[in-house]
Amino acid sequence: MNFFDSLKTSATGLSAQRLRMNLISSNLANVNTPQAKEGNAYKRLDAVFEAQSQQPDFGQALADRLHPGPTGVEVVGIREDDRPPILKYDPHHPDANKDGFISLPNINVVEEMVNMISASRSYEANVTAVKSIKDMASAAVGIGKG
Repeated sequence: MNFFDSLKTSATGLSAQRLRMNLISSNLANVNTPQAKEGNAYKRLDAVFEAQSQQPDFGQALADRLHPGPTGVEVVGIREDDRPPILKYDPHHPDANKDGFISLPNINVVEEMVNMISASRSYEANVTAVKSIKDMASAAVGIGKG
């Protein structure tokens, strides 16, 4: 694996974790958004990741077959959580049903914050990897000058 492949691998990780943090932010922003009478309630969103292999040409595809291994991550979808909504008694709310309940998304704030910390740590790890690759490339260029 060369410097550019390493950078591509880290770049896919950065992109995936950025999307994950955006979805978590959306979940947290909508934690108290009730279901409108005429519409559907907000549903918690989650990114679905899959390992990807970078195969730009036949020679690289052959090399990957000889020395297999994932070289990045790809977001293959965004999944809606299918847990039922939380019913909260609030008869004075304009979106309350005839029994006085409103439907709130089934989002656990603590779970979302743990996911946010995990995503930000993964993002930081990829930034550190990019910095290390940059430092190694700079050192390699410096060898020829000395």
